[in-house]
Amino acid sequence: MPVPVPVPELGSYSYVAETKENLDWADLVTVDLSQASTPEGKHTQASILLSALKEKGFFYVKNFNISQERVNRQFALGKAFYELSQEEKDQFAVKGVEQGNYNGYVHNTKRPVDNNSKKTSLPSRVEVYNIPKFNGDFEHHHPAIIEEHIEEVEEFARSLHSEVLDPLFVLLAIALELPEDYFTKMHQYSVKSEDHLRYMKYGKYTPEENKTMETWVRGHTDLGSFTLLFRQPVAALQIRYPSTNEWKWVKPQDATLTVNACDALQFLTGGYVKSTIHRVAVPPIDQQHVDRLGLLYFSRPHNDIPLATIKDSPLLRREGYTQNDFEASGNAVPTMEEWTFAKQKWQRTGYDDPEHKTAQILPGWKEKVYA
Repeated sequence: MPVPVPVPELGSYSYVAETKENLDWADLVTVDLSQASTPEGKHTQASILLSALKEKGFFYVKNFNISQERVNRQFALGKAFYELSQEEKDQFAVKGVEQGNYNGYVHNTKRPVDNNSKKTSLPSRVEVYNIPKFNGDFEHHHPAIIEEHIEEVEEFARSLHSEVLDPLFVLLAIALELPEDYFTKMHQYSVKSEDHLRYMKYGKYTPEENKTMETWVRGHTDLGSFTLLFRQPVAALQIRYPSTNEWKWVKPQDATLTVNACDALQFLTGGYVKSTIHRVAVPPIDQQHVDRLGLLYFSRPHNDIPLATIKDSPLLRREGYTQNDFEASGNAVPTMEEWTFAKQKWQRTGYDDPEHKTAQILPGWKEKVYA
């Protein structure tokens, strides 16, 4: 009879001190979910959300009814996962990365660091562990440290829907003059979609290595609806202002989530909502001595939702946003599932091909890597 492997205790999580450097921070608005309990409050917060989506695509969310203690526990779980040996982590590696699969562990050391003008042969030190929905559509195989706390992980993931995403989707519907349940109907937790909770580690480089780089991850957009990023003090996230193409640092704010709009919302609104370009820069010198651990959640519409421009929005019709790029080019509009796996495949493979940066991943759409 095999001897059970002891599960290590889940330790506490300590956040690194914020940078003392005076960085060029982005000026982002904050959506306050505690103010969205009345019709008047909903409309006020919907206006704030709409301004954020039109102008920058990134915003903060506060008062989302998830305690900091619960958030800290998830960071502690992520830290514990990455403290496992490489052999242990590799047992949970994603199978079928080349086909766009992504649930599980990914550590692609063959991929060079994404850089701009500077040239480096340093391998990427980004590691990802993705956990899919707990709705019966996906298999769950996790290391002991995760399995020991799997009910807590599930509860946390589900609470992100009920406490954060559903309220944001209601505000988005109000902003676009649609029924309040318009977007929540296509983002139900019980229905199959490629949402996932992610523990993400950016392994540190030496100051000498960092001098050879401008970015750890080049500019890109996310493929779903909203991405939720929990406060993480190592400054590295930058967004590109749509109006000026300037890169600005995103400041970690206490007791907030940082949220960005993604590709699916851009398609569904005919380009009215812009999928925000962002990147991971080399951290300031006073934070280069630590790894950067991220806790994120990626929200996506149901797999069978066609990414066609919404025809029911009076606002989109008034503003002239009636076609997305697929529709304007006469090509077939993909479902969310088709879009997800086409872009995931592009993101995970072919990066050593010179044509990869502007590859056509579906008829009517060329992807792009940004500086």
